[in-house]
Amino acid sequence: MSSVIPFFKNFKTPIIFAICSILIYYSFAYNLERTEYVKLISLYLILFFFFFKIIRLKLESTKILTWFSFGFRVIFLFAIPNLSQDFYRFIWDGRMILEGFNPYLNTPEFFISRMDFPVNQAQILYDGMGILNGSHFTNYPPLKQLCFVIVNVFSKQSVLGSILGLRFLIIAADFGTLFFGKKLLKRLKLPEKNIFLYLLNPFIIIELTGNLHFEGVMIFFLVWSLYLLDIGRWRFAALVLALSISVKLIPLIFLPLFFQKLGWRKSMVFYGIIGVVTILLFTPFYSTQFLLNYTETVGLWFQNFEFNGSLYLVMREIGYLFRGYNEIALIGTYTAAFVFIIIVSMSLFRKNNQMVSLITGMLLALSIYYFTATTVHPWYVATLLFLCIFTSYKFPLVWSLTIILSYLSYINIGNAEKTENIWVIALEYLLVYGVFMWELFVNRTTKKVF
Repeated sequence: MSSVIPFFKNFKTPIIFAICSILIYYSFAYNLERTEYVKLISLYLILFFFFFKIIRLKLESTKILTWFSFGFRVIFLFAIPNLSQDFYRFIWDGRMILEGFNPYLNTPEFFISRMDFPVNQAQILYDGMGILNGSHFTNYPPLKQLCFVIVNVFSKQSVLGSILGLRFLIIAADFGTLFFGKKLLKRLKLPEKNIFLYLLNPFIIIELTGNLHFEGVMIFFLVWSLYLLDIGRWRFAALVLALSISVKLIPLIFLPLFFQKLGWRKSMVFYGIIGVVTILLFTPFYSTQFLLNYTETVGLWFQNFEFNGSLYLVMREIGYLFRGYNEIALIGTYTAAFVFIIIVSMSLFRKNNQMVSLITGMLLALSIYYFTATTVHPWYVATLLFLCIFTSYKFPLVWSLTIILSYLSYINIGNAEKTENIWVIALEYLLVYGVFMWELFVNRTTKKVF
């Protein structure tokens, strides 16, 4: 007892902030309906207020920030995600594989429409994932599918049990991100405290631990790969980067940027290792039908789906003005080609091959992609937020705050009458673009975060 009192005196302020945060996180996890717009935004803003209060404290050690980061995550352990339905599809895919089915070959709708229930709780999972998800082929890469299998091995009869398993995997990945993130920050002579702009951020805690999105697992492999690359183990880095791609495909966009860092010979070996490992991981699922289904599903993100776009909405309105209809297929194809050309140009003409330069290039490349994309779901911003902690750019931090506004449309997805509020989207991106342009053209000096 005598040791508790001095501890509380020394950390009185952060503990008070943490207790307030715990109460709000609990309310967010267990007492929030996703249609309660005002409550959703209010709780999120309050959490961000306490996040900034905690992160700006002058603490001699980061241990208490680590305790806070993972303590807040524990609050969500038994919560059913209230802002996303994707986890139902995760559970479905994992149970399909355990039953001997290839999840890439048929949609859940295919089975349910025939009153065929191939997995435990099939109807519950189908109803939970919604018609939009259930009517499309899965697009989750093989290592992510393995995660789905692992959690369902231990919980074939309970949705909550599977949720617990998914949550443990995501939290474990965050521990890995903390470990390698701090090591990389130290090597780059950046404050190790920067890692908590990611780990302690309410956006990350809610979207990854709370809503069970696997960006956190992908980011763990990504930072591990970057650390290995920085210490010269580039072959091992390629293997680990392939694992990151096999969780989420988004790191593919970074591949051209490694050219300047490695040079011609090493780059070819580096890309070769990534290609071979990725193909091997997909091999158990391979068939001609798989290839057709997977390419079709990935293509939908460029030519059919639209949500929370920014520059895309401007181009869409121009298309309406001149053609009278939505030219999303054409716009999606052209913007993808434009982003590819920009990234290849960055890889060829970027002269600085230092790690900070590489990560900055990755941040800007992914930002350009999201700025022009037809679909930008909230959890996509997690990768930008992580990358920014190694750079002087902090606009992703602003985006992690304003992205909550996108849920004013997203939470009604599946409703045929759903329309996005253009003014809400404009507010979200006005703040993000404003800070981005200021950092890019006005405040060009590298500053410390704290």
